[in-house]
Amino acid sequence: MPIRPFVMWPDKRLRTPAADVAEITDDIHAIWADMVDSMDAMPGSGVGLAAPQIGVMLRLAVVDVTPDRSRRILLANPEILSTGPDTAKGTEASPCLPGVDAQILRPTTVSVRFLNAQGMIDRRDFSGLEARSVQHQIDHLAGRMYFDNLGRVKRDMLLRKARKAK
Repeated sequence: MPIRPFVMWPDKRLRTPAADVAEITDDIHAIWADMVDSMDAMPGSGVGLAAPQIGVMLRLAVVDVTPDRSRRILLANPEILSTGPDTAKGTEASPCLPGVDAQILRPTTVSVRFLNAQGMIDRRDFSGLEARSVQHQIDHLAGRMYFDNLGRVKRDMLLRKARKAK
């Protein structure tokens, strides 16, 4: 499958909520396959990708945090049902805004409902890096970037640094 180019910040598509997926079709499977290939080609071993990051405005995401890429998770219309009580900071970045990253505070566990690759409604609990990546992708699907979770001063500093890195 082809590796698709990333939509670069400040493209308006990164601020636009994606549309729900009505059903899982061959076209959706093809998009997921392109997303997996694009995720695997990310610099720095990306662990997730949302469809708007490659210009597809559908609520699709892929996640795989394993070093050998053995646990691919394909999600359509993911929705967080609940979060655990514990939070932790972790480094987050995006190929849409290269050269910068930030420490983002997120819940360490989440319960998510989504359509799986077979078109069935699934519910799964995620923890650790998987939970972080799933939350990061769901933010993208809602038109949010990871740095939106920062305070104004830190966010402005990150965006200035990104502009200089260009």
